[in-house]
Amino acid sequence: MPSEFALIRRHFTRPASHTDLAVGDDAALIRARPGMQLAISTDMLVAGTHFFVDTDPEDLGWKTLAVNVSDLAAMGAEPRWVVLAASLPSADESWIAPFAKGFFACCAAFGIDAIGGDTTRGPLNLCPTIFGEVPLGKAITRDGGRPGDELWISGAPGRAALGLAHLKSDIQLAADWRADCLAALQRPQPRVALGLALRGLATAMLDVSDGLLGDLAHILERSGVGAEVDEAALPLAPLIAACGDPTRAFQACTAGGDDYELLFSAPALRRDDVLALSARLDLPLHRIGHLTDAPGQLKLRRADGRLDNLTVSGYDHFGHDT
Repeated sequence: MPSEFALIRRHFTRPASHTDLAVGDDAALIRARPGMQLAISTDMLVAGTHFFVDTDPEDLGWKTLAVNVSDLAAMGAEPRWVVLAASLPSADESWIAPFAKGFFACCAAFGIDAIGGDTTRGPLNLCPTIFGEVPLGKAITRDGGRPGDELWISGAPGRAALGLAHLKSDIQLAADWRADCLAALQRPQPRVALGLALRGLATAMLDVSDGLLGDLAHILERSGVGAEVDEAALPLAPLIAACGDPTRAFQACTAGGDDYELLFSAPALRRDDVLALSARLDLPLHRIGHLTDAPGQLKLRRADGRLDNLTVSGYDHFGHDT
C-alpha cells in the first residue's frame, strides 16, 4: 500500500503557474497581485451528508472544488489557489486516481494552482480551502442591496434537486432531461465569468447552495431590505419539462439548492446592462423580482396577482441527510 507521501506525489502534485512555492514544503508561499484583496473560502463535503458514498469519484473530484470556486464567483473574485484536506477510509488508488483527475480538471478549467493540504485515514470527508483575488474595494457582498433594485438569477436553478430526487427514486425524470439534471448535481458549473463581469453592476450577490428563497433571505438580512418575488418570472419551464409536475418544479427551483447559480440584485436603471451581459456570456439571466423597503419581509406574487407572505429557511446541515 502506498504511503501518504507517495499518494500526494503521485496524485496531488502538479506544476504551479502563479505560486512561489507549492506542494512539498511545510507551507506554500503565494503573493497577491498589487491592488488586490485575497478572498478566501472553505466548504466541507461529507460522505452521506453532501454526497452518496458510491458517487463517481471523478465527478466528486470536480464538485469538491467547484462548490468552493462558486463562493469566489459570488463575490466577483478570481480563483487562484486551493489547498485540500481529505480524510480517506483507505489508500485505494482505484478511487483516488479518478478523484484527483476530476479535481485537477476543475483546477485547469478555472486556472487554479493546487498548493498543498493534508490527508489522513478516517471517514470520507473532503475540505478544500480556496483563495482568490478581487480588486481592492470591488468585492460584491451580500449587504449592498437597496430598495428598488431588481433581483436576478442565472441559469435554471432546481435541476440539481431534481437530479437528486431521481437518484433517490423519488421521481422519474424525462429521458431527454435526465443527463442535464444529473450533470447539474454532479458537475456544477461555477459562474466565474458572470461574477467577474458583475463587478460594479451587482449591488449584492451570493451563490445558491441551500435554496433560492432561503439564500435570498441572507441578502435581505445583510442588506436590511425585503423582497417581492414574481412566481411567473421564475425559470420553471425546463423543470416542468424534466419532471412533469409544476408543484415539484416550483419546490426544486425555490428550495432545492446545490445548483450554485448566482442570485444578485442590480439597479433597475442597469437592466439593459444585465441583459447585454446575458447575451455576451450566452447565459440566461432571469429577472425574478425586486427588493423592497420592508426589512426581512419576503413576499411571493402569484400568477393571479395575489401576494403571499413567505417564511423560508435554508438547508440545515444538522437536520438533513443525503
